[in-house]
Amino acid sequence: MNQVSSIFSQMLRLIPRGAFAAAVDKHQAERHARGFRSWTHLVSMLFCQLGHAQSLREITGGLAACEGKLRHLGVGQPPKRSTLSYANEHRPWQLFQTVFHHLLAYCQGEAAQRKRKFRFKHKLLSIDSTTIGLSLSMFDWAQYKRSKGAVKLHLVLDHDGYLPHYAVISDGKQADIRAAREMTFEPNTMLVFDRGYADYDWWRRLTEQQVMFVSRLKEKADCIVLEQRPVPDNSHIVKDEVMVLFKQAAEGKDCFLRRILVWVEEKQETMVLVTNQLRLAARTIAAIYKERWQIELFFKALKQSLKVKTFVGTSENAVRTQIWTALIAMLLVKYLQLKSTFDWSLSNLVALLRQQLFVRRELMSWLNDPFQGPPGLAQGPDEQLTLAFGG
Repeated sequence: MNQVSSIFSQMLRLIPRGAFAAAVDKHQAERHARGFRSWTHLVSMLFCQLGHAQSLREITGGLAACEGKLRHLGVGQPPKRSTLSYANEHRPWQLFQTVFHHLLAYCQGEAAQRKRKFRFKHKLLSIDSTTIGLSLSMFDWAQYKRSKGAVKLHLVLDHDGYLPHYAVISDGKQADIRAAREMTFEPNTMLVFDRGYADYDWWRRLTEQQVMFVSRLKEKADCIVLEQRPVPDNSHIVKDEVMVLFKQAAEGKDCFLRRILVWVEEKQETMVLVTNQLRLAARTIAAIYKERWQIELFFKALKQSLKVKTFVGTSENAVRTQIWTALIAMLLVKYLQLKSTFDWSLSNLVALLRQQLFVRRELMSWLNDPFQGPPGLAQGPDEQLTLAFGG
């Protein structure tokens, strides 16, 4: 029988070790390591995410119980609870951010081979944020409201494969638009975001950078309609207008936009969209905004399937480390979902991976046919042992 390593070990091979070593050197992550290697730290936190360990004790105890299988993970000895706690508090979280971006480039190569939903060539990205609540009595650095603490995860989702493209972790008070203003995008990118990013000067800068966007227009937006475009018959498009914002026009900073009114049958109301893309059909613009819902589904999956609502450390560095390792785990799971021929839902894949982490099976064979027994167990003897009972 061919010997294979555990499924967890095969997943870890997707992380380039050379790039990881370079990231460790870049951030001096082992300057005060005390013998606890950065790779062991990463493996421990990924075990926390994929194994759904609830505490430092569960992480260290779970790895210690699998001591005979740790060599395949590149880990010599399971970590002590105090050692892992110290590393979470002091090892720079920027190390895991760098690992995330290295793994992202690998995953994007796989996603690029998949069929795209829209025919246009623009890269489609969604921007949004989610607030992660914290107990102010334990996380006193995360002041959000008088009696509540929180951090906020600002995310850019790449719709090719629905991969997290870029992330920023801030305090809970930071406005979404403030984080967005600091982001840069390639020309001809198509962004989609909600009304929380209504900043007309930022919209104009995006237009000047040849970055397109689709969003919702506030009801009280003061604009001047320049052109009424025809709308298709028997469609949910009510109006299609070319306009400029009054404030920008008064300042001599004209930025031509489209205002598209869409009838939403489910809510029995009209939704007003705005875009600086003047060529695509109004129906396509409406479909693009509807696609923004995918980032909401991503946040839901992140919070339900991985460990980002409760934390195994209380320092800011420990919280950031756990969130970045959750995003790394999400990339690993997304990559497996892209590679598999089986129709996995993300939640089902995470749940079954949790049960199979230390099972020795060929990863891709299991992904493509998860309910087929391993080769050594698929076929048994045809005849059973006959027992003879004497009289």
